[in-house]
Formats: sequence, C-alpha cells, structure tokens
Amino acid sequence: MAQSTEFRGYGPATLASTGALAVAAAGVQALWLPDPANHIPAYLGIWIWTAVLSSALIAMQMYARARRIHSGMADEMIRMAVEQFLPSVGAGALITLVLVRYVPAVLWMLPGIWQIIFSLGVFSSCRFLPRPVAAAGAWYLLTGLGCIALTDSRALSPWAMGVPYGAGQLLVAGILLFAAKEGRDES
Repeated sequence: MAQSTEFRGYGPATLASTGALAVAAAGVQALWLPDPANHIPAYLGIWIWTAVLSSALIAMQMYARARRIHSGMADEMIRMAVEQFLPSVGAGALITLVLVRYVPAVLWMLPGIWQIIFSLGVFSSCRFLPRPVAAAGAWYLLTGLGCIALTDSRALSPWAMGVPYGAGQLLVAGILLFAAKEGRDES
C-alpha cells in the first residue's frame, strides 16, 4: 500500500526555508569568501554545512509530518523516500571526495555536478510525489549544466549555488503547497 501512496512527508514551509538557507549561504560566501577558487576548503565547508543543515531540517520535519499524515504507514513511507534520494547523496559525497583528492583542477565543476546529481535524486523521488515535481528535477539538471558551461572559476560564484538551490527549493515548496491545496479541494 505504501508503494502506491503519494508521499506527503515533505513540508512546503521547510523546503522553502532550505531555499532561503541556500540564498543566505550564498550571501555568506559573497561576503567572506570573495576568491573561492583559492580557498576550496572554506568553499566546501560553506556548502557542505548548508546541505547538512538543510537535510537535518527536512528530516526532522519529514519524520513528524509523515507520522501525522501517513500514521501507520509512516515508517515505510519515510524509508522509501530516503531510499529514493540516498544514492544521489552518496554519489555527490563520493564524487566530491574523489575530485578534491585526485583532480583538484576541475573543482570549479562541483556546483554543476552537485546540481545534476541532485536532479537525479529529485527525478528518482518523483514516483512518490506530485507529478509536477519533475519540473524541479529539470530545473536542477539545467542549472547544473549551465554551471558546467561556465567553464571556469565563475562556476564557484556564490550565486551559482544560491540561485539554483534557492529557486529550486522554492519551486518544490510551491508545487507541494499547490498539490496539498488541490487535494483538500477534491476532498
């Protein structure tokens, strides 16, 4: 039953707040790290901590919301949601480690690679979410490709991360909010 049920454990307000967090992290980078290409550990620190904090916020809210909305199926629904996204998280972490360790000359590509990998996580989660969420997957894919097309240290600009993740998370939040309203209207 859980596999055929739309997962409603992601809260629009929490996802919107992670978009705002991405924009705030871009602001921090713009103020404190004007030359990220020559300070890669600091750059990675800003964005990895932003991802960890965003993930923690989403996880806490997802747990509480899924328990409330999905009641008896909550554990199974959460497990399926995590299983859908976890391979992308693992791939993003591993590719970051490999590039930092063995190919530091191409670290400028990380924002684009992260966005492309994130898009794959969004696409793999689409089967349990409202159909329009695929638009967010397409957004992250296109912005990731755009970052790589910048072909130099401009890709490490704070806005190369802040705008795609800020707008992307707001897009997902809006889709989920609209889908929830639509679901209430049909009831």
